[in-house]
Amino acid sequence: MLLLKMNIQVLPEHKLSSVAPLKQFNVEKKEVELILVKEQNGVQYTNSSVVASPSSGEDVDRETWGKKMDFLLSVIGFAVDLANVWRFPYLCYKNGGGAFLIPYVLFLFIAGMPLFYMELALGQYNREGAATVWKICPIFKGVGYTVIIIALYVGFYYNVIIAWSLYYLFASLTSELPWLNCDNPWNSPNCTEPQHINGTFLGNRTSYAKYKNTPAAEFYERRVLHIHESKGINDLGLPRWELTLCLILVVFILCFSLWKGVKSSGKVVYVTATMPYIVLLVLLIRGITLPGAMNGIRAYLHIDLKKLNNPQVWIDAATQIFFSLGAGFGVLIAFASYNKFDNNCYRDAILTSSINCITSFFSGFAVFSVLGYMAHQHHVNIKDVATEGAGLVFIIYPEAISTLPGSTFFAIVFFIMLLTLGIDSSMGGMEAVITGLSDDFKILKRNRKLFTFAVAFGTFLIALLCITNGGIFVLTLLDRYAAGTSILFGVLIEAIGVSWFYGVDRFSEDIERMMGFKPGIYWRLCWKFVSPAFLLLAVIASIVTSGDLRYDDYIFPRWSNMVGWSIALSSMLFVPIYAIYKLLILPGTFKEKSSNICRIKCHIAICF
Repeated sequence: MLLLKMNIQVLPEHKLSSVAPLKQFNVEKKEVELILVKEQNGVQYTNSSVVASPSSGEDVDRETWGKKMDFLLSVIGFAVDLANVWRFPYLCYKNGGGAFLIPYVLFLFIAGMPLFYMELALGQYNREGAATVWKICPIFKGVGYTVIIIALYVGFYYNVIIAWSLYYLFASLTSELPWLNCDNPWNSPNCTEPQHINGTFLGNRTSYAKYKNTPAAEFYERRVLHIHESKGINDLGLPRWELTLCLILVVFILCFSLWKGVKSSGKVVYVTATMPYIVLLVLLIRGITLPGAMNGIRAYLHIDLKKLNNPQVWIDAATQIFFSLGAGFGVLIAFASYNKFDNNCYRDAILTSSINCITSFFSGFAVFSVLGYMAHQHHVNIKDVATEGAGLVFIIYPEAISTLPGSTFFAIVFFIMLLTLGIDSSMGGMEAVITGLSDDFKILKRNRKLFTFAVAFGTFLIALLCITNGGIFVLTLLDRYAAGTSILFGVLIEAIGVSWFYGVDRFSEDIERMMGFKPGIYWRLCWKFVSPAFLLLAVIASIVTSGDLRYDDYIFPRWSNMVGWSIALSSMLFVPIYAIYKLLILPGTFKEKSSNICRIKCHIAICF
């Protein structure tokens, strides 16, 4: 039963799934103590919490999206990022082409969509950021801090990749692209014009994608990164002034976009979330007209079912679907918290996660049509030009574009696409940090503009390490450890907290209050069993397959791996530390605390 101290009334226990936002009820907002009385084996246990009223004059209505489309485009813009273009197509090609879609789609339905739906519903119902959303089960609040810290870490290096895109965009504003030939001050004596490189020239030494002396490769490594001036991670040097200016502009764009919350960011995404689709369509139309394009597309879609016997294919599919959808960074919770209470987040989850995956598949046609053209030009196999990551979007693709008529136009639109893909994803990460902490610390909410600037400026300062001569080594280390095992661990704890401690039944009742219907048995089974099992296996696989850190032929020193794991642990440790803190402040002896935790159903006892 539920007793309200002031105007006492008794409510049925099935109404206790959670306390819906107070704004949903027309009641005077005074300090109210909620007491839950649970009887088991003849003994009554109580669980109480105090809901304090806002001070007079405070705006109790949470900001909401201006339009439903603002929210949808923000979620799509966050989820559809650089990895959709530079990682999925290559993984699909490498892991059996069309056969890779089998584990990919399977993991989408049994883990990706359920987790996506869970986070949207969690944020929308409680109308809180990643930390304070755990008022449903405070002992798990540490996982909220974990995902906020991870989102902050990602901003340290992700903004640098956006700055590279901006640098390439400015470099493209010429009649002749600077990575077309070897007649530039930054080129080495070993630089080789692309027309002189073919299968005979390369022999068995390396693939074309790994050859470091093409004009495009040297522009990236010697002009942009200046990696030839560094001996490794222990020889960083000073930040490059050109990249510093680009980074300042990126941070300014982010700060300006988030300055006024979702009212401003919701308008920016009309450009940043839609532009990539326009550019991909333009590049696809141009790509399929090139000689050799069909060979590339056939290689992309070639079905090799034997690849499914390799466990690594399934690990790649699971990892890709998880990181592609972006669950666990606190972004979906933050975005959904600004929805109207009765918004149909179930439909939103299905729509946006499907669009994200379809975009990944569609981008493969734009990528492999150009890779087929590159293979045709140099008389090599597709496998010799196929690559992923920065090598694809900053070396191979720009080189292909430079050989086309109207190369300047295609280079400009391509790097605008990369810029917009990065901007809205970075906006999502920063919004997760800002919303998560400002909901927890009201002084930050009252000074949102100043706090937004502080977060942006803080990420800028750390990002300076990534634009030094050896900055690529810092970026590689952060990319491996800041959001690898740690984010998988965070979402695992989040799934356990919601499904097992708060309770799937209570969570389903919350959803029913919002939308008028409960999730089906499929979703409840996925939340309670399938998704946690999937995440547990993903965490184990992430640890087991974690080898020595390297960048091309450079092997990082052992101490850098220790630093990397320290970065990962710095976010993960918030989970046990906060749980221990919460246990210590509970009244009673340790035996009594343990008894309460063990004897009462978890979703009642531990959510003190």
